[in-house]
Amino acid sequence: MRFKRTFGEVLFDRLNYVLLALVSAAMLLPFVNVLASSLSSGVELSRGGLVLWPRGWSLEAYSYIFKQGDLIKALGVTVFITVVGTALNLIITFTLAYALSKSQLPFRNPMLMLVFFTTLFSGGMIPTFILIKNLGMLDSLWALIIPGAASAFNIIIVKSFMQTIPDGLEESATIDGCTEYGTFFRIVLPVSMPIIATMILFYAVGHWNEFFQAILYINNPSKWPMQVFLRQVLLVLSSSELNASMIDQDQMMQLAEPIKMAMVIVATVPIVLVYPFLQKYFVKGVMIGSIKG
Repeated sequence: MRFKRTFGEVLFDRLNYVLLALVSAAMLLPFVNVLASSLSSGVELSRGGLVLWPRGWSLEAYSYIFKQGDLIKALGVTVFITVVGTALNLIITFTLAYALSKSQLPFRNPMLMLVFFTTLFSGGMIPTFILIKNLGMLDSLWALIIPGAASAFNIIIVKSFMQTIPDGLEESATIDGCTEYGTFFRIVLPVSMPIIATMILFYAVGHWNEFFQAILYINNPSKWPMQVFLRQVLLVLSSSELNASMIDQDQMMQLAEPIKMAMVIVATVPIVLVYPFLQKYFVKGVMIGSIKG
């Protein structure tokens, strides 16, 4: 039986729609501004004002940055640490979380306490730098992957998710002759797709946006990830040290602003394009992993 909605309920819903639309527009406008500015000519853009549509369509900024060999190297570095780092993150997170989700695991509680302890305390930046140096990982891409190979917070979320999997599924697999490894790979992982997609997104975004650790540990410009390369380009374009050998200096001055915007788009769009494919799993995975303990 459906009840007739009152005028107040309808008005409340309409106001919610308007408010959410305004909030969405406020979040979307900066990105639209950056995209439109990156497709505008430098002369038109120098006039100032909010740009929501390209002024004097131009791809010169994108042409310039893709001609830079260092950009391709930086993009390759970022893809490498994102793919390899995320794969390592998933292996460690899910194997450890699966073990900790078993109440019969020996020393389970002390191990949980050790994992939880790391969410409260860390060694600090200087001791961590000394550790990385003593391990011989300075100026190595592994310095951007191994120290953050697992997140204690994510391990706890995955453990909570796995505890919601009915015991009957694993018992049935055991009766059918599955080993512990077979149960994990054939039963647990397939039903854990929502939380797997969530963890992929968490870890991949973190690696793609890797910046501070690269500044600390990487000195070789050829090993800079995308975000550090972007910072360097922005610093150069903001200074008087313009690369006049590749392009006329006056033209470079005009292109400076569109190039900055184009670099932001190049660094942002790839990871944004991944999200729609993981969204349906992402919401479900976060809700289950956070609500059920």
